[in-house]
Amino acid sequence: MSMLRKLRLITVDVTGTLIAYKGELGDYYCMAAKSNGLPCPDYKRMHEGFKLAYTEMAKKHPCFGFAEKIPNIVWWKTCVKDSFVRAGYDYDEETFEKIFRRIYSTFGSSAPYTIFPDSRPFLKWLREKGIIVGIVSNAEYRYQDVILPALGLQKGSEWDFGVFSGLEGIEKPDPKMYEIALERAGNIAPEEALHIGDSMRKDYLPAKSVGMHALLLDRFKTPDAEGWRKYGATVLPNLVAVQDWLSSEQKG
Repeated sequence: MSMLRKLRLITVDVTGTLIAYKGELGDYYCMAAKSNGLPCPDYKRMHEGFKLAYTEMAKKHPCFGFAEKIPNIVWWKTCVKDSFVRAGYDYDEETFEKIFRRIYSTFGSSAPYTIFPDSRPFLKWLREKGIIVGIVSNAEYRYQDVILPALGLQKGSEWDFGVFSGLEGIEKPDPKMYEIALERAGNIAPEEALHIGDSMRKDYLPAKSVGMHALLLDRFKTPDAEGWRKYGATVLPNLVAVQDWLSSEQKG
């Protein structure tokens, strides 16, 4: 029997699985500065500054400030301001406001992302086969409402429901993200569900911990993939390979 015939639900991660970032963070910060007549910030310093600022914000105010009800735009404004300061750019309030608005609107659109060519066909194929498709992502609400639809991944067409950390107040690797997905799909039994992602820690292990099947995508030939295989995980290069695996994999 093919694996597909044993499943009723397939959940998928977003970044690295369905979509990827286009270009570098510095490209978008540079465009925002230049559009306000300012020189381009240093890419390396900006990248390091953002990494530190984001880590700090995520630790202090997890899930994009869900628990404290911090508005999404305020959370990001604090993070972006700190990114610039850490990189050595302390703009006056009016200048920063203009730069931030440009950055915030850019990252709330499809502009910085690219969709993998196999994503839409794979999701459509699953739904045609009668499989429920869920998105499980550590992302804020704009992924659900704006970014995924703008990339051609429409709720009701390519996917049925989403579990987004910014809307749930918990995030992967918390197994509750996967429990919510099973419940939202109609209380599907975990053994009738499969999760597809690109992180052992955030995707594979927590999905397996609740009793789901899981596999990992290695789209970018990461050195970690060898360790994943040694651990016993199914590792595939793309969603075309996943479709073949689901259709033909024989399980005793």
